[in-house]
Amino acid sequence: MTDQDDDLDAHSLRVVKAIADTGSITAAAHALGYSQPAVSQQLRRLERRAGTPIVERVGRGVRLTEAGRVLARHAAVVTTALEAAAGDLAELRGLRAGRVRIAAFPSASSTVVPRVIAAVTARRPGVSISFVEAEPPEAIVAVREDRADIALTYSYPGDRRELDLAANGLSVRAVGGDDTVLVLPVDHPAATGPIDLSHLADERWIAGCPQCRGHLLEACARAGFVPDIAFETDNYIAVENLVAQGVGVAILPRMAVASFPLLAGIAAPRLPDAEARTLHVVTARGAERVPAVGVALDVIAEVLADYPLPSGRQARRG
Repeated sequence: MTDQDDDLDAHSLRVVKAIADTGSITAAAHALGYSQPAVSQQLRRLERRAGTPIVERVGRGVRLTEAGRVLARHAAVVTTALEAAAGDLAELRGLRAGRVRIAAFPSASSTVVPRVIAAVTARRPGVSISFVEAEPPEAIVAVREDRADIALTYSYPGDRRELDLAANGLSVRAVGGDDTVLVLPVDHPAATGPIDLSHLADERWIAGCPQCRGHLLEACARAGFVPDIAFETDNYIAVENLVAQGVGVAILPRMAVASFPLLAGIAAPRLPDAEARTLHVVTARGAERVPAVGVALDVIAEVLADYPLPSGRQARRG
């Protein structure tokens, strides 16, 4: 066997990655646009080169062996690098094509994401852009598994360490901020004047997603009490309706409140900067060198200029 026979090739890595993503050779072939026999032949060739099985049969399906999982972990990095190289060549040839896949949290879906998609499409009509809604942990996993190019995420005060751990090995950039607001009936004594959460210790509270719930617990702890969480929903309209009916109060991000008209009878006074969340973009390292992704990142930064970082927090790259 020659040294060349031992070399791995990008095509083989794409096949392994597709099997990891789809769970079967047939589905991987469909995802790649190849025939099932062609993918099976590619696998056999790769196993001869590697000198070890890459897949193993489990019932009627297959799964990656340990060697296959090792290759799959490297495939996303290699794919990103190859797309960057192809994109650079396309730029040199004057082409305007490419793709960018965005994953973003729900309250950005109706505020930031539509503006980003419209601006990227206007600036680069040939770019194919897709979007999936996902909470930050799932969006970060999507980038890591090469199912998304950009994850738009957020962190509350005290969350940054958890974000860094979740995105270890990826690029993390703080790109903006989002105020949080207290949502309560308009005739509530706390609806006007300086906000002191300790005055709301006896209220029933409405909690949201796990990260938002964690922020609620921490904010109330700083005010010296444990909130009585009577209701839990990550549906912002449901939260507002519960508040409008006078059955509880809540803390929501400004983006969530801005995504639809505030219901009658509700006030949403702004909480101090210390309670604001920071917005981040997470990508594979070097992804900004892929032209389509680079354009999308530039557009996101422009759109988020309307959402400045909270006072005292600096943009960070990781």
